[in-house]
Amino acid sequence: MKKNNGIILFVIVLMSFVACLDMSIVNIALPVMAKSLSVSMSIIELVVLSYITIICSIIMVFGKLGDLVGKVTIFKIGIIIFTTASFMCGMVNNIIFLIVARMIQAIGAAAFMANNQGIITEVFDQKERGKALGVLASMVALGTMLGPAVGGVILGSLNWTYIFWVNVPIGIAALILGMKFLPKDNKAKGKLDITGAITFFIFSTSLICTLIGEQNLGLFNPLIVGGLILTLFSFAIFIRVQKVKANPLLNLDIFKNKLFSVSLLCAFISFVCISASGIIVPFYLQYTLKINTYESGLILMISPLVITLISPISGAISDKIGANSITVLGLIFTGLGFLLMSFWDCNSSVFIVITFQIVMAIGNGFFQPSNNYLIMSAAPKNKLGIAGSVNSLVRNFGQVIGVTFGTTILYSLMSYKIGYHITTYLSERDDIFVFGMKGVYIILAILCLFGVLVTINRAMKKDKYETINEF
Repeated sequence: MKKNNGIILFVIVLMSFVACLDMSIVNIALPVMAKSLSVSMSIIELVVLSYITIICSIIMVFGKLGDLVGKVTIFKIGIIIFTTASFMCGMVNNIIFLIVARMIQAIGAAAFMANNQGIITEVFDQKERGKALGVLASMVALGTMLGPAVGGVILGSLNWTYIFWVNVPIGIAALILGMKFLPKDNKAKGKLDITGAITFFIFSTSLICTLIGEQNLGLFNPLIVGGLILTLFSFAIFIRVQKVKANPLLNLDIFKNKLFSVSLLCAFISFVCISASGIIVPFYLQYTLKINTYESGLILMISPLVITLISPISGAISDKIGANSITVLGLIFTGLGFLLMSFWDCNSSVFIVITFQIVMAIGNGFFQPSNNYLIMSAAPKNKLGIAGSVNSLVRNFGQVIGVTFGTTILYSLMSYKIGYHITTYLSERDDIFVFGMKGVYIILAILCLFGVLVTINRAMKKDKYETINEF
């Protein structure tokens, strides 16, 4: 490893971990925050939704800016914005100001998340890139999954504002190290596609809001129908603008590289499946198996810890033998884990629950870094910023859609089993929930199998798909 590469990786991984941690750390504090700020749960949920929505809506803009003005420059700006907004979040005592501060915080997070993979790909050569991306993948997974546990620890002894204030010293330290050790930028010529940025913002925002709103209002509610129309209309305009612009926000030719596009598809499938499972398991542990909150939290920490251990190993193996086979292996184990989890019932032992989750986590630990390696290695050097931001966008969209997809299938199957429409857990009818849960996990296993077949097909056409061109 070259001099200072370790410090560079530490800075990038640290901020990526904190950004993902902030997506979920707030969840456990929502009841406390709602009481403190004297607002309803439906209002306090905007603190979470605003953060996710802004990241999805603007992350590609910062990826493009990274290619135009420099990935390191945008990364540093992101640290400054995120750290400042974190301090603001801890200072406010008004829900409106808190939501605004969270949106500003999301802008900063989007800036460095859009360029983290691009910087790693530029700094690390091919022999070390997989391992470095593996470390990043493990910390992203760890940050996302450890949020509720870390939040619980903070709330146990401190005020909820410390959930945000803890980011401030971390951000300051990362900025100081970044100013000294991050490399100089390679800039590209061109202008930002403002029209594309606006239309994509409208598309992604309306899509997320519609998906979330459908859960409460129903598919045929006028607001949901209007949201779907706006989503489709804005997406059509965005695609049209990208085709005619000389320097578009997203050069659609990048998807002609099958290695890149198929790897993105597999990443999307993976995150949809992981998020769909993640929203179900806590209810199964606490409601069905009657495990208390503390013990459930410990069980839920096992998967991210396994992923954290496996991901760097997977990246290192990818550097030596190639990422295609590791990607296939990862998806097979992930799908196998979901298939095993479909056998959970009302009386499953904690040992069985943990073992089956470990199988799934091993698969995810192998898949994520190797698939990220394929995505970033398929992109030309002058498109690493936009490629990394698209990859991060797919992850965030997959997480949002996974939650909606998982709960929609769950409630549909539960309603079918009991004979009328339900959207909640029925006390004293654990069997209804287990029936729906089993169906969800079978569908997730099938989705992973589809990803395996697509990946194998891609690997068989490796020479054709891995031709990298400057777009």
